[in-house]
Amino acid sequence: MMKKIIATVVISAMVFAMTACGGGKAAEEKAGSGIKTVTDGKLTVATSPDFAPYEFYAVDEKGTPELAGFDIALAGYIAEYLGLELEVVPVDFDGVLMELQTKSVDIGLAGLSPDPKRDSIMDFSDIYYEGGQSFVCTKANQDKFKSLADTNKAEYEIGAQTGSIQVDLATANSPDADLIQLTKVTDIVAEVIAGKLDGAYIETAVAESYAKNYPDLCVALEVPYDGAEGSAVGVCKGNKELLEGVNKAIAEAKKSGKMDEFVAKANEQASGEIIEGLLDK
Repeated sequence: MMKKIIATVVISAMVFAMTACGGGKAAEEKAGSGIKTVTDGKLTVATSPDFAPYEFYAVDEKGTPELAGFDIALAGYIAEYLGLELEVVPVDFDGVLMELQTKSVDIGLAGLSPDPKRDSIMDFSDIYYEGGQSFVCTKANQDKFKSLADTNKAEYEIGAQTGSIQVDLATANSPDADLIQLTKVTDIVAEVIAGKLDGAYIETAVAESYAKNYPDLCVALEVPYDGAEGSAVGVCKGNKELLEGVNKAIAEAKKSGKMDEFVAKANEQASGEIIEGLLDK
């Protein structure tokens, strides 16, 4: 199994969450709700920090990278809502799936789409963020891709992240192309910009974030997706109490406007200096 870096994260979202939960007595009641977690008193969260604005490292004025993104903020909110301490485990995307499958973590937050093929290894929360799917390429190649049919040529090499629904989208829309699966979205984007990939399938919000930071990249096509359009929290299979608590936290975050704040903040941070991918210890 890949090496894991475990980080206890303290973020501004915690402050938001404390206010939303009412603090004091309300927080104490939630902490005593009897929800079982991998580690008593903690909410252990697996994430893949190469997916801005969902999760990434924002570099502060001192050059110090800190986990950021609206998934990280939501993780803090959920932990505070449940009266638990947040512990984040950064891994590659396929590592998030593995951690949930082996029940090594409580939840996974990594822009997960509620794909029915993942039902055997995790339960899905309600949708917390509605998004879409896109096909990206360089601006120089944009004229080649007027429709998804144009991506389906044997001479093309098309990228998608390993273990993601984008692999299915590439297989469905570009079956004749050579599908190249890479672990990190950062590597996919780098290969597209370098001309080693003709294009790639990437979640829309992430694609738009990369396009802002890399002028040569463009979001060329919208990609239809029959599944639920949005992201859900992956919850350790069979933990009904935790799933219920996560759904309540999501509902409150959306109702209170906190989720909108998290997204706005993440987009702002993603436009600055960031690092995507796992940090070397």
